[in-house]
Amino acid sequence: MRLDPKALRYMSNDDFRVLTAIEVGSRNHDIVPAPLIAQLSHLRGGGANKRIGDLIKRKLIATEQNSKYKGYKLVYAGYDYLALRTLSKRGTVTSVGNQIGVGKESDIFVVAGEDEKEVVLKLHRLGRQSFRNVKLKRDYFRQDQSPSWMYMSRLSAMKEYAFMKVLYENGFPVPIPVDQNRHCVVMEFVEAFPLRQISQVGEPGKLYSKLMDLIVRLAKYGLIHGDFNEFNILLKDDGTPILIDFPQMVSTSHPNAEFYFNRDVDCIRTFFKRRYNYESVLYPKFGLDSNKEFDLDVQVAASGFTKKDQTQLENYMNELNNHASNSGEDYADEMPSDEEIVYESDEEGENGNEEVLDNTKSATDTDQDSDDEDYIVETDRLGNTIRRKRIPDTDKNDGADV
Repeated sequence: MRLDPKALRYMSNDDFRVLTAIEVGSRNHDIVPAPLIAQLSHLRGGGANKRIGDLIKRKLIATEQNSKYKGYKLVYAGYDYLALRTLSKRGTVTSVGNQIGVGKESDIFVVAGEDEKEVVLKLHRLGRQSFRNVKLKRDYFRQDQSPSWMYMSRLSAMKEYAFMKVLYENGFPVPIPVDQNRHCVVMEFVEAFPLRQISQVGEPGKLYSKLMDLIVRLAKYGLIHGDFNEFNILLKDDGTPILIDFPQMVSTSHPNAEFYFNRDVDCIRTFFKRRYNYESVLYPKFGLDSNKEFDLDVQVAASGFTKKDQTQLENYMNELNNHASNSGEDYADEMPSDEEIVYESDEEGENGNEEVLDNTKSATDTDQDSDDEDYIVETDRLGNTIRRKRIPDTDKNDGADV
């Protein structure tokens, strides 16, 4: 999805007051009427209407008509602007660079803060693509209120930041969490490659042991990743694995904890057997290797991501998985993983404003010949063979200021 921050510098405080009013009004209205927007923004009717017209032109809000009245609703572009403005005021984000990743439920950009240090901005976008067709029961919404994808995206971002912060504070190999607002998470930029892009490793047995130890260590701290696979593991040049993507993480006291634990283990075993032709009879087992010694799950709840928030997000994830199972759809084949890096030409990523190229083919065709002219094969210091898409050797433009 396009993220063009240039218009931020031309927007007035009144524009953001109207955007905020629509956001607040959306808590109780699917479509927010103009009189309510004027009331919440503390702008007179004429002033509010003018701002509404400008925001529609910028495609930050949309107009809809129901059986009773005409109203307005926030779209993801407007939600992006609200989050970027807050992060900009905090000094977390001052400029936006190129988009480096895209997934089923997120977009990932390189951004810079006040110290000009590069960090990663992850925007959660639940409810896009094929997920828009999913009919969710969602007992936690009023029956006369439709589900808000932005609300679920906000919960997803809150959960990811809360878990990342607690894991980092307890010495786990995760990106350094920087900030979070609405559906956006800002984290450290890690110089590493996704495991799925590494076709050979020097010592597969050593890496296998590291990953299994990481699964066990998480369980001893009361947590299960829930999506522990080659898409959500980065590998640094020194062989250190970095764990990312936490929206599906659950507590070891979860009713389905054993299922999630075994699935994480099986994902790693299957990947190493298929990719590196490595198979071990040694692997952790839930109950034997997952005795809880610490309560990070309790710390996460104390951080502000409540049990109610967790239940709502889990219900969403479960409904998606059930829909995929019943319909026979495989979302992994439709789009790349949340954290998959997408390498694009400078023309497509100029100023960080253009949408990333569709890389569905590269996400699924992992067995393509390494000497393909569109790819570069490199070897790091440990002898790991890394295959990535070629980037044209042209000058890059600076990112757009926020």
